[in-house]
Amino acid sequence: MSRSLLPPLNALRAFEATARLGGVGRAAQDLHVTHGAVSRQLKLLEDHLGLALFQRAGRGLRLTAAGTRLQAACSEAFGGIEDCVRELRRPAAAPALVLGCSGSVLARWMIPRLPALQAALPGVRLQWSALDGSFTEAQAALDAVLLLAQGPWPRGWQVRELAPERVGVVVAPSHPAAQRLRHVPPSALLQETLLHTSSRPQAWPAWAQAHALDTSKLQLGTAFEHLYYLLEAAVAGLGPAIAPEPLVAEDLAAGRLVAPWGFAATGGFWVLARPDGPADARVDALADWLGQQLR
Repeated sequence: MSRSLLPPLNALRAFEATARLGGVGRAAQDLHVTHGAVSRQLKLLEDHLGLALFQRAGRGLRLTAAGTRLQAACSEAFGGIEDCVRELRRPAAAPALVLGCSGSVLARWMIPRLPALQAALPGVRLQWSALDGSFTEAQAALDAVLLLAQGPWPRGWQVRELAPERVGVVVAPSHPAAQRLRHVPPSALLQETLLHTSSRPQAWPAWAQAHALDTSKLQLGTAFEHLYYLLEAAVAGLGPAIAPEPLVAEDLAAGRLVAPWGFAATGGFWVLARPDGPADARVDALADWLGQQLR
């Protein structure tokens, strides 16, 4: 499409500045040109259009009807160009750091702490992905993954150990087991039917081994697919469950759960892992913050 009807751009700039500032002198200062240069551009524009755009009003200028219409069009056009240039000059935002962790950790521990994380790392834009899995599941699409895991760590990964994993038995105070398990050794748990989760089948055996108990005598009852559901069932009073300490700290503080024997290390770690590649200061900063929260 031809733009042959458009006046010269310099003439439009001179007109827009004169109309906006109310005089040729002010327009000349704004454009860093001489008074005569602006006057010549205004005459060029009026000759191009065959219309008067200004009328003399004492020592000043007043827009004609045609000038008023052209001023509105110029203001909108130049404003749009200015906004576009401002956007183009703005530094591109860093891509979001895509992080993964289990849905249970995300819902029960991470989301309540996101305001504090955003305040601590305001320059880091995060995108969270819920996954229950291993290093290999996280490797393709994520920048880093927060895991509860046990070494040795697989090849191809950079693993930052954040804090030892501490797990313990938790039960709602209203459940009969809460009274039975008070002031008795951990071996008393072998008489109870235990809630468990298929996402962490090693949790009960690891706890039993940490307390020198025969794992074959554990009585596993109702199973839940995810740790989140397991802990909700424990809070609801369905029986004893096994849980990482950070995920139930608020429930313990609020009295929704009790932990008869506290929490013990089982050899696992909270880790922030990322596939091998160039260093990323955002991941390092996040690991520092997570480690402080988990210890």
